[in-house]
Amino acid sequence: MTEQSAEERQRGYRGPDRRERPTPFLSRYSFRGGRRQAGGRRPGENQEVFVDRYPLWTWILLTVFLVLNLLDAHFTLIYLQRGGEEANPVAVKLLYAGMGTFIGVKAIGVGLGSLVFCILNNFRNARIGVMLALGFYQALLLYHMSLYFDLVGNVAS
Repeated sequence: MTEQSAEERQRGYRGPDRRERPTPFLSRYSFRGGRRQAGGRRPGENQEVFVDRYPLWTWILLTVFLVLNLLDAHFTLIYLQRGGEEANPVAVKLLYAGMGTFIGVKAIGVGLGSLVFCILNNFRNARIGVMLALGFYQALLLYHMSLYFDLVGNVAS
């Protein structure tokens, strides 16, 4: 039996690392759940690592993000019914394909983006991206509400 150093005993060293490589971007535990929520197995792997489970704050932020996206689609359709025009050329093409296509593509696109943000939640740039997107959607919702209550713009009711 080998003798452990005081540092190894203090941090709970149990022998050599069994893994050959770090946790991948997607693994079989990404959606079914694993054990690790934060940090890595090795010293120095405390930030910007992939984990098996995601914290509650990540799910809350991404749910708010998805709800804001659906509210944006809802108020966009109301605005268009009142005689307004869509400024986004991609959304205009989707609207010509139909209301279901518009909402479906928008929901799938934002859903996939949310999935990527969820997987990358331990990465600083991903967290900044989520916060920027949430800020954008909140400002957009305020704009939609001001149009809805006729506070700005000249849209016929």
